[in-house]
Amino acid sequence: MTDQNTRSTNANSKKSIPPYIKAVSGSLGGIVEACCLQPIDVIKTRLQLDRTRTYKGIIHCGSTVVRTEGVRALWKGLTPFATHLTLKYSLRMGSNAVLQSAFKDSQTGNISNQGRLLAGFGAGVLEALVIVTPFEVVKIRLQQQRGLSPELLKYKGPIHCARTIIREEGFFGLWAGAAPTVMRNGTNQAAMFTAKNAFDILLWKKHEGDGKVLQPWQSMISGFLAGTAGPVCTGPFDVVKTRLMAQSREGGELKYKGMFHAIRTIYAEEGLLTLWKGLLPRLMRIPPGQAIMWAVADQVTGFYERRYLHNAHL
Repeated sequence: MTDQNTRSTNANSKKSIPPYIKAVSGSLGGIVEACCLQPIDVIKTRLQLDRTRTYKGIIHCGSTVVRTEGVRALWKGLTPFATHLTLKYSLRMGSNAVLQSAFKDSQTGNISNQGRLLAGFGAGVLEALVIVTPFEVVKIRLQQQRGLSPELLKYKGPIHCARTIIREEGFFGLWAGAAPTVMRNGTNQAAMFTAKNAFDILLWKKHEGDGKVLQPWQSMISGFLAGTAGPVCTGPFDVVKTRLMAQSREGGELKYKGMFHAIRTIYAEEGLLTLWKGLLPRLMRIPPGQAIMWAVADQVTGFYERRYLHNAHL
């Protein structure tokens, strides 16, 4: 019986996709996603930082940015955004694979939904602390600047922005808004990995390691559906994160003292719905982004499955 269990465990181990393959698939997906969806992210950030109701909505915001600052302004912060997504997805996919392996049943090699949720949450927390927060602080500081003339901008580029923040606010200034970022990313990834797996099984009868490779359009549908729940649930965390990251110590005392203080202040001054400001562009940004990322990532992992797990002719 022990030998049979050992053989079963080894068989399941052989069918596992290594974490480094998951990491590579995520990084490639992140590059493609960043290039396609950067304008929506810029519009989302501008709307979340708009306290004077300058912008009337998504289309008005985008057209105003193009009219007053040029089309290139819609790709402001692309370098840190693309680098951020590439590193974030690499860490997210790789760490999630490692954590899922830890939560798998040693006898069957299967993982429960609870284990999948915990692995996703852990991956989200890790990416939030290691990569997301410092890169988003730089990205948001660059995106909130209006105009294209370098001499009129406080931050001349991503590296200059990071150096300026460290000089003026200290090293941990790059981790402004870390708490809501951890909550947002942990919750998002717990839901996303669980939902993606569920939709793959429900819609396409696809189980990891079974040798079946989804078509890109199938991956896009599963990824899009998996990416819809997070923005609705984590809207307040995202708004608070953006406000905390955007404020600097220049000119005096900080308006928001932390995550809970920011939530209370925004609610008192601007109303409950402000905590979901930018939700529509987030829904325009995150589900399509997940669709693009998974379309690329599933092809990479699918290639590995066919080539190395099932020895199929390509």
